Amino acid sequence: MTKASTASSHRDREHHLSLLKQMLRVRRFEEKCVELYSQQKIRGFLHLYIGEEAVCTGLMQAVSADDAMVATYREHGHALLRGIPMNAVLAEMYGKQEGCSGGRGGSMHLFDKATHFIGGNAIVGGGMPVAVGYALAAKLRKLKAISWCVFGEGAMAEGEFHESMNLAALWQLPVVFCCENNYYAMGTALDRSESETNLLKHAKSYRINAQSVDGMDVLATEAASHAAAKWVRAGKGPYFLEFQTYRFRAHSMFDPERYREKAEVHDREQHGPIKRYGEQLRELGILDDTGLNTLEAEIAQEIQNAVDFAEAGQLEPVASLSRFVYSEGAAS
Repeated sequence: MTKASTASSHRDREHHLSLLKQMLRVRRFEEKCVELYSQQKIRGFLHLYIGEEAVCTGLMQAVSADDAMVATYREHGHALLRGIPMNAVLAEMYGKQEGCSGGRGGSMHLFDKATHFIGGNAIVGGGMPVAVGYALAAKLRKLKAISWCVFGEGAMAEGEFHESMNLAALWQLPVVFCCENNYYAMGTALDRSESETNLLKHAKSYRINAQSVDGMDVLATEAASHAAAKWVRAGKGPYFLEFQTYRFRAHSMFDPERYREKAEVHDREQHGPIKRYGEQLRELGILDDTGLNTLEAEIAQEIQNAVDFAEAGQLEPVASLSRFVYSEGAAS
């Protein structure tokens, strides 16, 4: 084996392990959030991403530093992998001043200007016009930046979806529409909410190039995301990606989850993205028990550091309650 091929093999090995670690990092963080929510350390709504980690992990491999990311209320994984420190994410979920949104946004409204992470949006479909706006701004300023718009298939029944797709196509904007299709939206099966369940047809009706991908396969999501980015950066207009995925937990911590059978969820868990990819890496000789334990230990320490940081954080004083409610411009 030549030095070049050895170096390439090493890079491939490191990349595979990095993808696995990123998925594990999201999963373990979400599991810790369940624990903290049960202890009432995290309050309000909490929407978990458990089961869908291959989507945000593969997607982020194609996102450049200058790109904008607009996500939904199920955005913890996207925020972490975009580069927002776990300390700032968890402190925000605790409602502490040290959080990425100053403790005022909570779980559903993570935001970070430095990484161009534009939410966290609690309104279904609410991020779509924002993503189109960022794409329009990038085009007018002649930037190479892409606007990545993440949403669930339930949002495709909203008016914002059609308005955003139409304008993006008309103006040939640099935006990638990323549909995380988990087939149940908030709690309604796809075939009960959409008369046309082939989601690519929705995108193609606006003459937008579209692709469907196995969202439980991190390598497939990575490849599809790179292809979409290449298309958009070449100035060919918007792109639509459907990630066929499946969340293992209910819509939110308040959801009784009566819309699907427990046996169905259990069966899907046996083919989850982390389990599936870990088995592939073992077969390739890239992962063993020692390597996995090392990854788990590193992640566990990061999570503990984030918990300690959030616990030590400060709540905003009541005296500042009216901050940001009205403009703080010059007094009249």
